[in-house]
Amino acid sequence: MNLKRNLKQLCLERLNEKITAFQNIITDLSLDAQNDAKSSAGDKHETSLSMMHLEQENLSKKINENIALRDVILRVDETKISNKVEFGSVVKLNSVNLFLSAALPKITYQDESILAISMDAPIAKELIGKELNDTFVFNNCEFTVNSLR
Repeated sequence: MNLKRNLKQLCLERLNEKITAFQNIITDLSLDAQNDAKSSAGDKHETSLSMMHLEQENLSKKINENIALRDVILRVDETKISNKVEFGSVVKLNSVNLFLSAALPKITYQDESILAISMDAPIAKELIGKELNDTFVFNNCEFTVNSLR
């Protein structure tokens, strides 16, 4: 169970770092806008403020997306043991390690690469309900469930 707990923790740390970074950028943009307001006037100033506002909106969307991903990861029950692939499972297919949770960049844990994938990913949909040693074909490749945690 340590693997699942550690993967969950790594994902949460990565997402929290991204959220904090985006929040810091928004804070910096707000400070820049305040400083710019003291020293600028006219159309150039209005355009600059408008661009900063758009950037803040984009960053807010990214924060919300990462919070949603974090909420998905938080739902993973790292203590659950299952005989079938389901949400939160860590699966080894041939030479590929998958963490069925939320789509995130590759994770390296104890010198192994693990892909965190969304339950909406086509391969995740194919995997649901599979058991240890089950085989299936996906994108013209045959896969075997070699490990299930």
